[in-house]
Order: sequence, then C-alpha cells, then structure tokens
Amino acid sequence: MEKKRIPRDGYLSELLLRRENGMVKVVTGMRRSGKSYLLTKIFHEHLLGEGVPPDHILEVALDDRRKARLRNPDEMLAWIEGSMKDGGTYYLILDEVQFLGDFAEVLNSCLHMDNLDVYVTGSNSRFLSRDVITEFRGRGDEIHMFPLSFAEFSSASEQPFSKALDDYLCYGGLPYILFCDTEKQKTSYLTRLFREVYIKDLVERNRLQHPAEMEELLRFYASSVGALSSLRKLADTFLSVKGIRLSVNTIGAYSDHLVDAFLLNKTMRYDIKGRKYIDSPHKYYFEDIGIRNACLGFRQLERNHLMENLIYNELRQWGFSVDVGNIALTGGDGHSRQMLEVDFVANQGHRRYYIQSAYQIPDEEKREQEMRPLLKIRDAFRKIVVTFEGMPPYHNEDGILILRLEDFLKGQQSLDL
Repeated sequence: MEKKRIPRDGYLSELLLRRENGMVKVVTGMRRSGKSYLLTKIFHEHLLGEGVPPDHILEVALDDRRKARLRNPDEMLAWIEGSMKDGGTYYLILDEVQFLGDFAEVLNSCLHMDNLDVYVTGSNSRFLSRDVITEFRGRGDEIHMFPLSFAEFSSASEQPFSKALDDYLCYGGLPYILFCDTEKQKTSYLTRLFREVYIKDLVERNRLQHPAEMEELLRFYASSVGALSSLRKLADTFLSVKGIRLSVNTIGAYSDHLVDAFLLNKTMRYDIKGRKYIDSPHKYYFEDIGIRNACLGFRQLERNHLMENLIYNELRQWGFSVDVGNIALTGGDGHSRQMLEVDFVANQGHRRYYIQSAYQIPDEEKREQEMRPLLKIRDAFRKIVVTFEGMPPYHNEDGILILRLEDFLKGQQSLDL
C-alpha cells in the first residue's frame, strides 16, 4: 500500500486549543500510536505553515542517541536558553521526555520563560501523571492519544467497510499497520512489537523478576475481554490451572503496570440505581485490538468479544468516560437479589448513554436478555443496543435505539439518531 498521510485532525485541534496557555502540553499514549508523528510532523508543519520561523521551533527526540547529552537537565536548559535569540514565541517539542533527567524540574524551569510554549510526549501514565501533572500543580495539560479510530483507519485504508472492519478487528489501529502490504507483515509487526517493545519495556521499567507471570496475566485478560475480573479469583485460577502461586497484591501490581503502559484500560462498575461505584471486580479492555490478538498469537478471534472492545475504544476516543453498569433487583420475597449488567455507561458532561453490545439477537430469549437491563433503568437517558449486523437504525416499541455496528462507527452523532 502506498504510504498516505494520516492527519489526526482531532488531536491537532486539541493542541491548538491549548496553544500558549502557560502549561506544559503532555501527549500521552501507548508506544507506536502516533504521538511523535503528531508533534514532530503534523504540529511542526502546522506551525511552519502559519509562518513561525524554523529557528523558533526547538525540537529534540530524546530517545535518539545523538541527542544523549541533552538528557542531562543542565545541558538541556542551557541549550534552550542559548537557542532563544529574541522575544518572539518559541515552541519547545520534547519527544519521549522520560529520557530527560529530572525532567519535571526542567519543565518547571521552562514555565518561567515567558516566551516559551512547551509540548512533550511520554509513554507511561503513572510516570507522567505523578511527575508532571501532579508536580506542576495544575500547570500540566494532558492530551491522551489513542491508536487510530476505525473512522481514521478506514479513511486511510480506502477499503470497503466490511474489509476495513475485518482488518481492524484483526490487526487494530496502530498507524504502521496501514503501510504493511501482507497479512504476514502485519502479524509479524504486531508480534514483534508486543514482544520486543511492550513486554521488554514493562520488564525494564518495573524491574520485574518474573516477567513470564505478567505475560500469563496479560494473556488471561486477552482471552477474557469483557469479563469481570476479581483479583482473588485470578489468584485461585493461576494456582489451580497453571500451578503458579501469585498473591492478590502481585496480580494487582501487574495489572496496574499493564494499565500504566496503556496496554489495558480498566473500567469501574457503577450501581445505576444506587448511583455509586462498586470497588470490584473490574473489566479490562485493550487499547489496541491488534496487540490483544498478537498477545494470543492471533487465535481466539471471537467477533463478539472484539466488537465489545471496539465499542469501548470508540466511546473513549469520542471523549466519553465509560463504566460498566449494574442494576440490583430485589426478589418478590424482599431479600433475594439479582444483578443485571449494562455493558457500557458512557458519560460526557451532562450527556449519558446506556449501551449494550449484542453481536446477534437471533431469537426472543436473546432479545429479552439484552433489553431487560435497559428496561429496568428508570431515568430518561438514551438507551442503545449495538448489533454486528441488522436493519438500518430504528427505535423499538420501548424507545430503545437499535444500531448496526456500521452505523455506530460513523461517529458519536449516531448515538442521537
């Protein structure tokens, strides 16, 4: 496939909205999701197109060995100050800022330079959130960058919907996938990336003594996407099935490492009637479906699970916070309880949507299973069922919107049809 520029216009707009706001703009996200390209190509070229002089864009790729001396905090500050020759606005772009020693102190110092506007990338949530967002005391502005959304992917791939969806559900949305010509190239790239970048990075960053155990946990999450995960039950499963003895605390720490590296996203359970969060268990979804599949050697490609992960990712990319909904029903005796689940409770400001992911609804029993939780919700927010195939969008007799996945993937406006 001929290489094609992927504009990522939404992220460029976010950068421009935050331009010269007196804060450090921190672009976070999983490795190879396009953070560096966003800042060093798209944003850089936008600045040049506006007429910003090239020498007013100070750019350093800190993972480049040739820039090793600038990883020293004092060398970096001296280089920045020496590069600013006049009172015009300068734009500092630091790629992979975690390579910079005492980087929080350096960036705090940069905030004292009135004509310097600062942008950085980093690939670890806890690392950046603790050292930048917290230490800046409100002067760090985070922009989280996801892999390509389905709309971005399909637009760049220029394939019919069904073929683009098949590719996306198998290989995910990391941008380089669009430049691979064969299935072998795609699977090899994702497998190598999973093994040689993500796993190696996790082991080195967290100084893991038993990396095979963490990989085993990641494979468990990959094979049970959308299932509730209790740390205690996981510990029991590892012992009984794998013969591996892991404490609840170790499994919790490993899970946090996977979330911090943006491989997984953890969802909370929300008691819809009680209007409160439930501590455990949780659900985990993969930030990129292709990495999930690579973790399992491209086996277990069940479309119902992949579709649920895809819907979750799209909602997040549209700017929603997403929880798992729970509804507790009391039996006729006033004591027995039944728990019903709503796949997603999506919130954005004053907007809320209750969404079920139903790959197929082949009969009345399945229909009742999917509709019942939604019908038990007594508020007036929109209730939606997304199916893999079916009729064009319509509302059933209970006012529930039935959406095909194809229509859902056209964008968040589909939720208000």
